[in-house]
Amino acid sequence: MLKRFILSVAGAAMLAAAPAAMAQAEVQKLGADFWAWRATTQPSTSDDIPRIVRPAGWTPDWSPKAVEEQRRSLARFEARWNALADKPQTVSEKIDYRLIGSALSRVHWELDHVAAWRRQPHFYVAQALNPVFEVLLPPPPVEAGRVDQVIRLLDNAPAVLAAGQANLDDMRRPFVDAALAQIAIVPDSLRGMASGLASSASAAQRKRLDAAVARSITAFAAFETFLKNRREALPSQTAVGGESYRFFLSKVALYPYSPEQLALMGRQEWTRSVLFEELERNRNAGVAELPIGASIDAVVTKLAADERDIRTFLKDQNLLTVPDWAGHYNALPFPAYLAPIGWLGRTFDLTDRTRVGQNATVYLPDPSPNLGYFNLSIARDPRPIIVHEGVPGHFFQLTLGWKHPNPLRRHYYDSGANEGTGFYAEEMMLQAGLWDNAPKSREIIYNFARLRALRVEVDVKLATGEFTIDQAADYLRAMVPMDRATAEEEATFFAASPGQAISYQIGKIQTMEFLAEARVREGKAFDLKRFHDFLWLNGNVPIALQKEEYLAMAAGQ
Repeated sequence: MLKRFILSVAGAAMLAAAPAAMAQAEVQKLGADFWAWRATTQPSTSDDIPRIVRPAGWTPDWSPKAVEEQRRSLARFEARWNALADKPQTVSEKIDYRLIGSALSRVHWELDHVAAWRRQPHFYVAQALNPVFEVLLPPPPVEAGRVDQVIRLLDNAPAVLAAGQANLDDMRRPFVDAALAQIAIVPDSLRGMASGLASSASAAQRKRLDAAVARSITAFAAFETFLKNRREALPSQTAVGGESYRFFLSKVALYPYSPEQLALMGRQEWTRSVLFEELERNRNAGVAELPIGASIDAVVTKLAADERDIRTFLKDQNLLTVPDWAGHYNALPFPAYLAPIGWLGRTFDLTDRTRVGQNATVYLPDPSPNLGYFNLSIARDPRPIIVHEGVPGHFFQLTLGWKHPNPLRRHYYDSGANEGTGFYAEEMMLQAGLWDNAPKSREIIYNFARLRALRVEVDVKLATGEFTIDQAADYLRAMVPMDRATAEEEATFFAASPGQAISYQIGKIQTMEFLAEARVREGKAFDLKRFHDFLWLNGNVPIALQKEEYLAMAAGQ
């Protein structure tokens, strides 16, 4: 009797599990189909986190017909997603389902709220040229196949710019000015790139490359005329507005905060970082400034040695598991073909899901006291950028995430988690003692923190219309402080990409709240390394969802 009862209970459990397994399979299939579609439609960007693997032979298509087809495809995906609403059962299944919801909301954010394809002409500069930039980011040598990709993408640039002329029916003057400033340097940039590629190309490829460059330059000249003829009559307002910003916070980034709360949180963190920086400066009175690297080779060599020391530090301090298969984060001088177009984006090759285990590369200019804010800090001490961008930062976190056993967790949803982890890593390493014997480097870390905190206020005010781009740039220049050129670049980028600038500080705050609650809930059973391993593996998942899943696991649910 007892045996029959046990068998009947087990059979009922299996029957109950079957629909749940089918539901999870449907969620996974929806996610796989969505990300395959996004590989063909996701906009190119200057940022490093959202870079994705494109299918072979891909070219961007922003024609009015293609945009309309994006809307129809999005509606079909949403119908499938809504049909699955009641099927996920476990906490992890529900989180996978919500991840797809976040990804769908991001497409709405791009098409309907930010609407860069209608408002931002420099969006089309990026769609025309950033795919070329991404092809050339992996380290040399540049094989013939990559040269062919460059030619094919450049041949498509005139079509992208023509799509811009058809779509840009709601342009804003500051974004036109940003585009015009970029277009002014396009001819020399493309010619310089082609010249740098000459030694990697065959005679036939060089001829085709020169022709593609010439056609692209002509198309950019026509696009420039189009913009200049319309500039004066355009509005100067760039803000997406409070309602749209709240949509981003709640539906895309999954932040449990209002814009007002964000501004307050950012301000509080800014005052804290100013205090700590000033205490550090006072403590270091009379300590000489860090010397700038004597040469690019010296900086590259130091960065490689520092990266390996940091990996050892993580292991020795029992902070994070560092698998031997994970690639290293190295540096190279700018190749001749990349330097002319380096302005198109973050010059980091963080590899991708198809190149897990390969080394990442950051390209660096020659050391000089005239370098911009971040490059100057690297020339003095590479470790802050290694910690944020390399190990244990973005590259290392993405490397782990791309091998997540759950395919849905291998994709970018919103950079709040990724950037929050990168920023958290800086303070984690500071408090763990990495810079105990480097007082001037501690000042750099606190100044980085000051900048990231200030970005929150800037992002909120740009998005809600309290700041113009010029006001935001002036504010950054004075309050970080930083050079005007970097401040203007940051302000324009944040105005064009609302929600991105808050990701560093707010993601870090969420991470600290997550850790604190986990520590209290688990008590003596809490293990810092185990917590960090979970955080880094799931680093593509919004922190609020990570916290929900981790605490459920800790409670045995």
